[in-house]
Amino acid sequence: MYTFKRLLNYTKPYGWRIVIAALASMAVGGMDGAFAYYISPLLKEIFQSRDMTIFRFLPLGIVAIFTLRGLSRYLNDYFMRTATQLVVQDIRNRLYSSNMTMGLRFFGSQTTGTLMSRVLNDVTVMQEGMISIIVGIFRDGIAASALLGVIFYRNWQLAIISFLVIPLTVYPAQKIGKRLKNISRQSQEKMGDISSILQETFSGIKVIKAFSLEQRSVDKFRKTNLDYYTFMRKSIKYSNLSSPIMEFITSLGIAGVVWFGGSKVISGEMTAADFFSFITAMALVYSPVKKLNISYNDFQRCLGAAERVFEIIDQQPEIVDAPDAHSLEQVAGTVQFSDVSFRFGDNWILRHISLSAKPGDIVALVGPSGGGKTTLVSLIPRFYDVTEGNVLIDGHDVRSVKGESLMSQVALVDQETTLFNDTLANNIRYGKPGASDAEVEDAARAAFAHDFIREMPEGYQTNIGDRGVRLSGGQRQRICIARALLKNAPILILDEATSALDTESEQMVQNALNNLMQDRTTFVIAHRLSTILNADRILVIDKGEIVEQGTHEELLLRDGLYKKLHSMQFQDEQP
Repeated sequence: MYTFKRLLNYTKPYGWRIVIAALASMAVGGMDGAFAYYISPLLKEIFQSRDMTIFRFLPLGIVAIFTLRGLSRYLNDYFMRTATQLVVQDIRNRLYSSNMTMGLRFFGSQTTGTLMSRVLNDVTVMQEGMISIIVGIFRDGIAASALLGVIFYRNWQLAIISFLVIPLTVYPAQKIGKRLKNISRQSQEKMGDISSILQETFSGIKVIKAFSLEQRSVDKFRKTNLDYYTFMRKSIKYSNLSSPIMEFITSLGIAGVVWFGGSKVISGEMTAADFFSFITAMALVYSPVKKLNISYNDFQRCLGAAERVFEIIDQQPEIVDAPDAHSLEQVAGTVQFSDVSFRFGDNWILRHISLSAKPGDIVALVGPSGGGKTTLVSLIPRFYDVTEGNVLIDGHDVRSVKGESLMSQVALVDQETTLFNDTLANNIRYGKPGASDAEVEDAARAAFAHDFIREMPEGYQTNIGDRGVRLSGGQRQRICIARALLKNAPILILDEATSALDTESEQMVQNALNNLMQDRTTFVIAHRLSTILNADRILVIDKGEIVEQGTHEELLLRDGLYKKLHSMQFQDEQP
C-alpha cells in the first residue's frame, strides 16, 4: 500500500482528468446495470402487453444507449490515458533528475542498461498498471456493483447463489498477483541486461568488428534474451492461469442459478422474463469481475516495476551541498591538498596526499596505471568526497561551497572526448551555455579547430553524430579543448588529453592545450612523459602515495620510479 500511495501522489495534479474519466467509467458501468434492470419490464410490455409504441422506439433507444455508452468509453479512455501519461512523464522526469544528482560512485555501481531500463521499461509497466487498476475500480467496479444490485433486487435467493462464488476468486487472485509482482521485478532486471548489451554493443561496434566478436555478441544477446523470455513465460503462465480458475468458479455459480431458478420458473414461482433478466444481469456481472481480476494482476506488475523505480528515486546523493554552503565567487585558482586520503569501500586509493598549486602552475601526475592519479584530480571538482583531510580552493574547503559554483571554477579535458549528437557550435557551447557565435568562434580559433570546422558541410552548424563519430580523434579533442576555453575556468584538469592521438594530431592538440593552460592552475595526467617536460612540478604517484616529486631534470638525476618510467618509454620509442 505504501508504494500504491506514492503512485497516487503523482496523480494529484491531474485529478480533474481522472474525475472526468471516473464519471465516464461510472456511466459505462451504470448503463450495464440499467440495461439488465430494464430488460424484464420491456419484455413484459412488448410481448405480454403487446405495446407497439415501445417496440417501435426500442431500436432507437438501443442505438442511443450504445452511442452514449461509446462516447462515455471514449471520454474515459482519453482522459485516463492522458492523465497516466502525464503521471508517467512526471515520474520519468523525477527519476532522471534523481539520476543526475548522483555521484560518480553511484554510476560506477550501476550498468547503463539497467538505468535506461528503469527510465523506459519500468515506467511504461507502471503506466499500464495504473490505467488498468483505475479503469477497473471505476468502470468494472461500478458495473459489477450495479449488476449485483439488479440481481439482488430481482431475486435475493438466486443472487446469494451467484454471489457466493465471487469470494472464492480472491485467494487465487492474491497468490497469482504476488507471484506476478516478483516475476515483474525479475523480468525488468533481465530487460535491463538486454539494454546493457545493446548499449555496449552499439557503442563498441568498432572493437567487436576488429576482433571478429560478432557471433560471440549474438550468442550473448540470445542467452540474455532467452533468460528474459523465461521470466515472461512465467508471467504469461500466471496471468492466463487466472482465466480458467475464474471460468471454473463462475461456472459453479451459473450452474447453481440455472438449476435453482429453472426450478422456480417450472413451478410457477418466477416468470420467464424475470428469470431471463436475472440471467442477463448475472452473465454481465461476471465479466467485470473477471476484468477486475486481470486489473489486479496488472497492478501487481505495476507495483513490481514501481518498487524498482522508487529504489533509484529514494537513493540519497553521496555528494550534496552542506546546509551552510556558500557560493564560490571567481577565484584566483590556488589549490591545496592537505593530508588527503580516499577509499572505495575497504580499499584505500589515496593515502596522505599533501600538495599545493598556485595560478600559472603546471602540475603533472605520472605513475603506473591504477595508482590513483585520476581519483586525485577528481577530488578537486568534488566528483568524490575525501575520506580524510581537505581539498581547498583559495582557502575554501570544497565541501563548504555550493556544487554549481565549484564546478564553474574547474574545466576538464578528458581522454574520452565526450561529445554529443548535436552541432559543432552547440558542443563547444556546453562550456558556456548562452555564449554568442563570436565567443564560440574565438574559442575554436584558440583551440586550432576553426579551420577544419569551416571546411565541414554546414560549418559550425554541422551535426557531428553520436559521440562525434564524424570527426577524427584529434578533431574531437580540439572541440573539447574549445569547450574548456569557452568556460574560461581558473583551474584546469587534463586527464591524458593526448594519449590516443598520432604524432601530428598530438602536436596540433598540444598547441591548443598550451593556449588553454595560460595563466591557469593546471593539473596534467600524462602517459607520454614528453608532453610534461616543461611542467613546474611532476608528482610520481604509486599505490596511492606520492613517491617522488620535482622537475623533469631533478627526477632524472634520481634513481627512482620516474627515471625507470622514462627509460622504459624511451626504450619503447626506439626503432
